[in-house]
Amino acid sequence: MSTGWNPQVIVLNGGSSSGKSSIARALQEILPGIWLTFGVDTFIDALPGGGESPRAGITFEPGGRIAFSAEHRALERSWYTGLGAMARAGAHVILDEVLLSGDAGQERIRSTFGEVDLIWVGVRCVPDVVASREAQRLDRVEGMARQQALSVHAGVVYDLEVDTTYRSTDDCARDLASQLSLDAMPR
Repeated sequence: MSTGWNPQVIVLNGGSSSGKSSIARALQEILPGIWLTFGVDTFIDALPGGGESPRAGITFEPGGRIAFSAEHRALERSWYTGLGAMARAGAHVILDEVLLSGDAGQERIRSTFGEVDLIWVGVRCVPDVVASREAQRLDRVEGMARQQALSVHAGVVYDLEVDTTYRSTDDCARDLASQLSLDAMPR
């Protein structure tokens, strides 16, 4: 099956602990060419205090909700604009994202990437499973994964979707490569 896709950017959107980062790393190993992986964690790590400083413009609220200052949103737009420039210059990019505002986040990315060919991939996992994964990770705010499991997909339109609830991230990456009709490298 030929989709005619020639993506410059693959956007993986899913909640915390859904397996996006593992899928991104697996895709880097099986897709033809060299793909760079960036995402929300890369951006947050570059902020003051790795995102934990009040100067980062992020507020972690009870129950796993997250709020952002206007200054943070302006810097986020600069981040996406820079990634878009890299893609326009020829880099292949995998974005590992958590679109907390669902379709509004999708529109923010679309508007900053402009004419760059984006492929949107929903990475789903049921709330109970992501909550269990979150509990095993020391770097997560309790309740965040469960809260995001469904909300990050609200109104987002995808080209492809995978579900990591009962499937390995490697299998999901191979399925994505196949559906994109990109010749995957043997593993």
